[in-house]
Amino acid sequence: MLFLPAAALCCLCSALVAMAAELVQDDVTLTRRVGQSVSFSCGRTDQCDGDLIRWFQKKELETFRLILVINRQTSEIKSGYNHPQKADFSAENTQNGCLLKLNRVKLDHSATYYCMCVKYAYYIFGPGSKLYVTDEQVVKPVVSVYPAASRVHLGGGSSLLCVASAMFPPGVRFSWKRQKKNGPLEDVPPAEGEQVELREPGRSASIMVVHRLHQDTYRYSCYVKHEGGTVEAQTQETQLHVETLSKTAEDGHLSLQLPTSSFSVSELPGSEVFQQSECRVKLLCLLYTVLTLKSLLYCCGLSLLMVLRNKGPSTN
Repeated sequence: MLFLPAAALCCLCSALVAMAAELVQDDVTLTRRVGQSVSFSCGRTDQCDGDLIRWFQKKELETFRLILVINRQTSEIKSGYNHPQKADFSAENTQNGCLLKLNRVKLDHSATYYCMCVKYAYYIFGPGSKLYVTDEQVVKPVVSVYPAASRVHLGGGSSLLCVASAMFPPGVRFSWKRQKKNGPLEDVPPAEGEQVELREPGRSASIMVVHRLHQDTYRYSCYVKHEGGTVEAQTQETQLHVETLSKTAEDGHLSLQLPTSSFSVSELPGSEVFQQSECRVKLLCLLYTVLTLKSLLYCCGLSLLMVLRNKGPSTN
């Protein structure tokens, strides 16, 4: 019984590892005309504990519906799950994953498709690939990066805003990279930057909060992955340097000194929504942390009570 708290902690760690894991679906969106064929890829299935990979369909305002299950070792397919379109789909294994295939696309195939497997007794999903059935042409997004002059962040940070607009289909994925002067391009470490994504009809945005400023000079780049291709946008000679920050005496703001005029988040349409969404994400993260700690303390307390109960009254 003394090992129950340790067992509970191990279970919690396994759950956190499983939650951090994710299958890979490279295609954010796929656009096809009626009658064309399409394939949805699913990668990193080698991390799954079992051999079964499940494919789900998710239409707007509907729940997830299981289409089929494929065995990643034997390629056996099971499709007896009462999906109304199960005869339209097939699947096959690849070297690094599997494919869900449609030989002839129909209008009612418009949906988002997810792959899923089991790891540490938890379900892990891919991010999903959305199928658009239309004659409309694919248009790459227009991407811009703005140094934001916003309120002072805790620890003296700064914000960068990446906006993608005027694209079709509207689905995009953001990523950030940085580069020192004459240095290699590198991903922004999670400990150095916090990212919040916001979406609304016609455009999507990613806000990166850089928490700690170094003496080095960085050029930050925003990469937007789209069906039409990946688009890169760089800050215009933005130097995140301690000496480039000047404090405005009137309202206590920090503004980045740029070769061009500073861009403020507050000047953007819907900026209040951006700031509110960022606060909501932080509150949700805090709530999740508190609930996790509460569950751990409950397990430890329950284990202690069971130990004391089994030990019985002491005798002198």
